[in-house]
This record gives sequence, structure tokens and C-alpha cells, in this order.
Amino acid sequence: MRVWCVSAPLYSHTDWGGFLRTARALVERGHDVVWVSGAAIAGAVGDVPFLPLDETGWLWPPPPLPDISTIKPQEAVMVRYRRALDTWLDEGKVAAGVRGLLALAERHGAPDLILTDPFLSASAIAAEALGVPMVVCGWPALRELDETLLYPVQKVLADDSRQRVDRLCGLFGVTGENFSGGSTPSILSPHLHLSYFCDTWYQAEFHNLLPQNTFVGGTPEPATSPDWLTAIPAEIPLAVVTLGTTFTGDLGFYAWAAQAAARCGLLPVVAIGNNPMAPEAKQDLLKALPRGTRLVNYVPFDAVLPRAKIMIHHGGMGSTHRAVVHGVPQLVVPHAADQRGQARRAAQAKVGLNLTAHDVRHGKLLEGTRAILADARVQQTARDLAAEMAGLGGAHAAAEAVEAVTRR
Repeated sequence: MRVWCVSAPLYSHTDWGGFLRTARALVERGHDVVWVSGAAIAGAVGDVPFLPLDETGWLWPPPPLPDISTIKPQEAVMVRYRRALDTWLDEGKVAAGVRGLLALAERHGAPDLILTDPFLSASAIAAEALGVPMVVCGWPALRELDETLLYPVQKVLADDSRQRVDRLCGLFGVTGENFSGGSTPSILSPHLHLSYFCDTWYQAEFHNLLPQNTFVGGTPEPATSPDWLTAIPAEIPLAVVTLGTTFTGDLGFYAWAAQAAARCGLLPVVAIGNNPMAPEAKQDLLKALPRGTRLVNYVPFDAVLPRAKIMIHHGGMGSTHRAVVHGVPQLVVPHAADQRGQARRAAQAKVGLNLTAHDVRHGKLLEGTRAILADARVQQTARDLAAEMAGLGGAHAAAEAVEAVTRR
């Protein structure tokens, strides 16, 4: 079976809890797998063969946010919503992404199946144009929102997004079979959505889950400890602090979270990503961190989390998933997009706390860290959830589900 794995050119979009691991599992099972994305992430997929795309259809970084302090609050909300819509549904970029995928198929032969990043519209259109099934990796298939429950600004944006999808589908002569058909269109595979969590993770949304979902959980992966981790005595408990790889500019968050961890007797490991940081800003951050903090660009979760008592983070899908897989309680402060959903689900699952930026400014990071470390029930629930996740099979179960799509 020839499989394309298509993602936006961001490291985090190769993850979603197990997207790249699924690709590797398919390779191990003898399939012809190619990762297709922008050249910037060619090195991130390791030994999975790679084909570069000039344009994937994902708008990043988004245009600078205009000064919204001088406009009405409802107009400011509209600006934010439209910027979010533009990231995955900018018509010019999506059209260019579709043309790029179709050109690759002409040069290299079409795949039998496309696995996609859940927010890549070009994949949805190209898969239909090529006549191949599409599988969404990392995001569950959910029923459409009731239009009567939408706020006015949401209704305006929903109508805009519907028109954009219709124009793009018309441009390429497809019907939109890989988009939801309601008032708030999203990418929706009629065949399979792989979630790298368990269905109980979505307990509050259970009534909205569609039948094409398969929940495969996840397991810890073997990992080599970096030298800086090996140098920390094994008896010293750690706290992992991260904002992932994209929303890395909140330096205050790193400092406040590390201080909270240190005051609770933990050694903070702070990962700031690889985004450029001015030397003076880094020096200011170093001064604000407690003594002994390990400041790194990247944390190998599978090496560090077995030694961690808590993870304080932003709620990115990949970061949340690894904390769940390792049974580590979480303190989640969402910064954007789907992170709010992950923070809410962590709290609903009783494996952590969901804090706001307002909470952080008022010292709640320290209170939250103390509460989690003192609550044996939270710690046991986190371990129980990790066991449930492991029992579902992870990436190899995902690969089996993908194989079943082509047998139907």
C-alpha cells in the first residue's frame, strides 16, 4: 500500500499524539510511506521518506495582529476569529497546496491512501480529486454544532468558511466529500479518524462522537537520556515546563511555573523551543529562573517524564498526550486554539488542573502545583488513565485501522 502522510510544515503538526509514530508503524509493516510537507521539516520525520511541497495550504505565521484597542469589542473578536480561519482556509494558499499535491501525484504516482494533519484543507480536496480515501490523524470526528447555539460573530464566520470551501471545491471540480456539511465546516473523513487518546478522554463530548472514530491510545517510547538529564541524580524529582514549539514567547510563564515547581521541592526542566530569542530576553529569563533550573530547547518527553512529578504546559495535543501516556499529572494553561479543549479534558479526566492566564497572574500556579502534588487521587487517576491508553495499542493499532480502510 502506498501512503502519503501530509502535514503543515511545523514540527507540532507531525505529532497530534501519534501521527509520525503511525507512519513509522506502517513502514515497519512493509508499506510504501512518504511524508509530504514543506521542506523546513524534512529533518523532523527521521527515516520516513520525504517529498517537499512548496505550499501546503497552511498560513503560518499569521499576519501581525492589528491594534484592536481602538475598535469595538465585537469587531476585535471578529478579527481574532478571522485570523484563525485564515490559517487553515486561506483560499489562495489552499489552492496552491492542492495543485502541489496533484503535481506530485502526476510526477511520482498517486497514493492509495492519504493520512492528514487534521487542519490541512489541501489534503481533503486533493484526496477527493485523486479518488483516494483520506484518514484524519489526531482529531476525532464530531457532529456539527447546532447553528442556533452559535454567537452572531460565529455565524458570520461560519458562513464565510462555508463559502470558501464551496469555492475551492468548485475550483477543483469536487463535491467536498471530505468536509463536514453543516454550518461550521471542518475537515471530516467519511472513512476513519484516528485519535491517540481513549474515548473516555472525550467524556463530555461523547454524544457528539461519530462512528468513524477509532481510539488507539498510546504507549511510552524507548528513549535515550541526554547528558544533562543523566547528570541529575535519580532521586531528585523533576517538573517539566513547556509551551511546545510554536507559542514559545511567553517568558513570564516559564519563570512563574519554574518558581512554583521549585518552591514545591521539584527541579524545573524548562523547554523554550527553537524559535529565535533575543540574547537580552534570554538573559532576563535566566535571571528569573530559580537556581538549578535546566533550561533547554527541547525535552525528549519519553526520557524525562518517567522522572517527573508534574508537567506544567500550554495544552498542545502532543504535550498533553505524552503526559497522559506517562501518567504524569498536569497543570494546563492554554494559550490558543485547540489547547483550551485539552486543558478542559485534563480537568474533566481528573488528571490535572485547567488554569487561565488570569489565574497565573494571581499566583495560582503555585497553589495548583501544591494541590496536585498533595492529592494522591489525582496521581492514581493519572496512572490509571495511562494504563487505559496503553491497553488500546497505540501506533500499531492505528496502522491496523489504516490498513482496514483499503480493504473495505
